[in-house]
Amino acid sequence: MARIEAGEWSPGTYLPPETRLAEEYGVAVGTLRKALLDMASEGVVVRRQGKGTVVATHDSDAVLFRFFNLRRPDGSTLRPESRVLSRIKRAANADERSALALEPEAEVICITRIRDGDGAPIIFEHILLDANRFGALAHQPPSLPNTLYQLYQTEYAATVHRARERVTAAAATGACAEALGVSEGVPLLHIMRQALDYNASPIELRLSWVNTSELFYQAEV
Repeated sequence: MARIEAGEWSPGTYLPPETRLAEEYGVAVGTLRKALLDMASEGVVVRRQGKGTVVATHDSDAVLFRFFNLRRPDGSTLRPESRVLSRIKRAANADERSALALEPEAEVICITRIRDGDGAPIIFEHILLDANRFGALAHQPPSLPNTLYQLYQTEYAATVHRARERVTAAAATGACAEALGVSEGVPLLHIMRQALDYNASPIELRLSWVNTSELFYQAEV
């Protein structure tokens, strides 16, 4: 895990043969194989029959359906599309500094966007990132992709390994109510998500307000 996090084996790279790795670590091949299977179950690597073990990449579909927990009333998944409203660099507030493990005078990149599902706005969100690491995202690329985790991995060597979410109730107000096309005071689902890397260090803080009139939140534990 440490060698993958350090970039020795980047996403999409095949690991050395099991026999060589077992020799390097001084363990039996069976022990090494069990470790790789554990890493595969956590989504760190992918085992490919007859080819070997490759460091997992964040292709769009895998990321979308792994981290997107909203479902239609019949339980089916939907593919949200994103519209960026703004991208700015500003001083981080206390909650943002705490969630992203930032220094007192740190700045963040704040990306505000709407996510549409089935042709209607369903999510209003703020995405917050350490400006020291992700500062270029304030302007580049000109058009942000629908799935940002893949961009973090390919352009910033930041792989989202897992996420921690806190779900509460909130009332629609101001820009959020306007963007979602609902009246002030309408109940929404508020999701605060910390995206974490292999070492459980924060990469992103995401604050989402969800109109659940036609959706529900589903988590498997």
